[in-house]
Amino acid sequence: MLVLSRYKDQSIYIGDDIIITVVDVRGDRIRIGIDAPANVPVHRQEIYEAIRRERKAGKKEEPEKVDQVDMNSVELSLK
Repeated sequence: MLVLSRYKDQSIYIGDDIIITVVDVRGDRIRIGIDAPANVPVHRQEIYEAIRRERKAGKKEEPEKVDQVDMNSVELSLK
């Protein structure tokens, strides 16, 4: 795992198409913004794991469509 330090308003580029920006830092929580092409799925870990569990359970129905998320309102907790 690559570990990088960034300050508020600094970014990390992944390839040419994905930009991760530190939007805010409050105690042990950070807010990040993710700018990625529409064809690149971006999920919080718990959502990604739920999707994997559903797929593994063999559900044949299409996953429920998720509305677009306002990344300015996403908060992550540091552990």
